[in-house]
Amino acid sequence: MTARLSDRIAGTILFVLAVWFWITAGDYVVAFGDPAGPSLFPRIVAFPLGLFALFLVLRPDPNPEWFRWPQALGQIGTIVALFAYPFILEPLGFPLATLLITLVLAKILGGSWLQSVLCGIVVGFGLYFLFNYGFDLPLPVGPIFG
Repeated sequence: MTARLSDRIAGTILFVLAVWFWITAGDYVVAFGDPAGPSLFPRIVAFPLGLFALFLVLRPDPNPEWFRWPQALGQIGTIVALFAYPFILEPLGFPLATLLITLVLAKILGGSWLQSVLCGIVVGFGLYFLFNYGFDLPLPVGPIFG
């Protein structure tokens, strides 16, 4: 029973966070611009987070393994990459910064160099074109592409 408690605690914390995202997003208002409004993205994140949290609470892992070094290094690398992303976003521009971070994350998840580079190109430039031209939300292109 003690082993299952860790998943239930994590699930409860994540569920509270998801509810907070959902409620807080309702306070975001813009007088003009995006027809979907600024609350759409936080709510898109909150919904699956809440479902995942409920899954952890209702069906915890019967025998969780807490710490293994190869996986811990990957998790540390992921956190470092995600913290570095906002700092490289403006100097490099959205397409290149997103390409690099996606490449790093794909390598951490076990992709080959070719798969990681292709994934970075598709995600970096795909999201740029989707947001810039599809949603008409301009993103910084950086000095290389601008």
